Amino acid sequence: MPTKPPMTSRQTPPPSQVPEPSGKRFILGISGASGAVYATRLIDQLLTKGHELHLVVSDYGKRLLADEMDITRINLETLAPHLHADPHADTYAKRLILHPHKDVGASIASGSFLHDGMAVLPCSSTSLGALATGSGSNLLARAAAVTLKERRPLIVCHRESPLNLIDIENMRTLTLAGATVAPCNPGLYLRPQSIDDIVDFTVGKVLDLLHIEHDMKTRWGED
Repeated sequence: MPTKPPMTSRQTPPPSQVPEPSGKRFILGISGASGAVYATRLIDQLLTKGHELHLVVSDYGKRLLADEMDITRINLETLAPHLHADPHADTYAKRLILHPHKDVGASIASGSFLHDGMAVLPCSSTSLGALATGSGSNLLARAAAVTLKERRPLIVCHRESPLNLIDIENMRTLTLAGATVAPCNPGLYLRPQSIDDIVDFTVGKVLDLLHIEHDMKTRWGED
């Protein structure tokens, strides 16, 4: 059988001069639900806008990146090759902080680590359950639990269908705990012309929920 080409994502051209530090930092968790392209697009947006990004990828998230995007090493070069090729690559690399999934003693596992919000994108049903039970058995779940207890934004982008009652109850639990459940459901009223347009709709929604300015064309009635 022929090998299918890996999924790619739209990339924002790096600015002519590296953006000044925004003073904001965010956490991104990648789990094993299909949708690696959502994560790489969000990484692209956060870094090109001067934000500091702390990244944690579950074991199944690593499998996801490999299966869908041929990414087998987690670094700036593989996640955002256009930024790695930029003259200011060192600055972008310093703003992308990688954390081992099993290191529950990492900085983002502590409530004393100040940040402006966390997204889990994509979020599998397995990770959804771990988040809903407050499990701290891995860094992704621990960082999410800390985000909730410190009353910081937690955006959970579930991407599995159909839902069973366990999923629904886990979403209810997380919502009551203060998280925002934002499934990866694209709106088609903007008449997307490509997969990139569909991806941008979801990523733009996550950016809105994290109160991050962006210029993606994702809102109804805005050219």
